[in-house]
Amino acid sequence: MADYIEPLQNLAEQFARLQGVGKKSAFRMAFSVVEMDMSDAVAFASAIMEAKEKIHKCPICGNLTDEEICYICDDDTRDKSVICVVEDVKAVMSIEKVREYRGVYHVLHGVISPVNGMTPDKISFRELIERVGKDDVKEVIIATNPTPDGEVTAMYISKYLKPLGVKVTRLAYGIPVGSDLEYADEVTLGRAIEGRRDV
Repeated sequence: MADYIEPLQNLAEQFARLQGVGKKSAFRMAFSVVEMDMSDAVAFASAIMEAKEKIHKCPICGNLTDEEICYICDDDTRDKSVICVVEDVKAVMSIEKVREYRGVYHVLHGVISPVNGMTPDKISFRELIERVGKDDVKEVIIATNPTPDGEVTAMYISKYLKPLGVKVTRLAYGIPVGSDLEYADEVTLGRAIEGRRDV
């Protein structure tokens, strides 16, 4: 028998599937939805469906977009010769807040982590190598998080990019080791970008 009435339990279980949402938070969210007006609940459900139907990965960089290509790849004022490689879309959003970086991005959608079954073929590593090989790329900034898996991924990418004759740099350690870019403030990220180093 369920701890709560079944529809509420089912709703909480769906929220608990979201990354970073624990059981208690999931039930708080479920109660919030149940307490909504019907029109608000419909709008909430519609927003979820619209996001799932319209948002997709940019075919160039892997960023999320609801257009054919993302707004960064579509921006002719961006320096296409510099690519910043990040783990996820949240990192793109964090770096964009700084308003100092004017290059483009490549989103890996993960990091190499053999322990977790994440091999290079499960992230968009091959697409990065192909992109650097065919475009006039002069520098690749590796901005994976300064965690063990982030470091392994950075070294792996560097190993394959250097023979292509492209400059490979890494964000400077203005970002504390073990933390995520998502939680870094604008000043720290700005300094890390300015102080990037060769790999």
